[in-house]
Amino acid sequence: MRWRTILKVGNTEVLARMISSLIPCDLHRIEAADPHPWDCDETVRRNVREQDDDARPAIKGRLPSLDGYGTVLLGSPIWNVRAPMIMTTFCEQLDFRGRTVVPFTTHAMSGLGTTAGDYARSCLGATIAPGLAVRGEEVADADTDIRTWLRVRGLVGS
Repeated sequence: MRWRTILKVGNTEVLARMISSLIPCDLHRIEAADPHPWDCDETVRRNVREQDDDARPAIKGRLPSLDGYGTVLLGSPIWNVRAPMIMTTFCEQLDFRGRTVVPFTTHAMSGLGTTAGDYARSCLGATIAPGLAVRGEEVADADTDIRTWLRVRGLVGS
């Protein structure tokens, strides 16, 4: 029997909010038009199918404009060693030319997974900066790591 915690707010959203409390930035939530099931095992099976099919799940709502942004922080969970396929949908539909993409992830054991390579292929023309990976169960205690990462990236002062 596996024990799971049902979260009211996902770890990636918590991490994004923590980052946004430290630097001036806008938040945009990327949601699937076909919501993921609440059951973790069903979500894992769906994710594996989407990865195996190289799917591009539809996004709910309008995409944001990247006009005026030189740096874009992209946050996602890591499922099965990579970001959910909806992140590829998102990246392929926007113009990242001349921008810096800075990934951040939450994970159980895969760290950043394949995000750097995946974003290099889907965020055409962008520079991919070193990312931040935080274990999901450690997000609430990641303040020091977040601050250090932002400082090294030049996104927050010392």
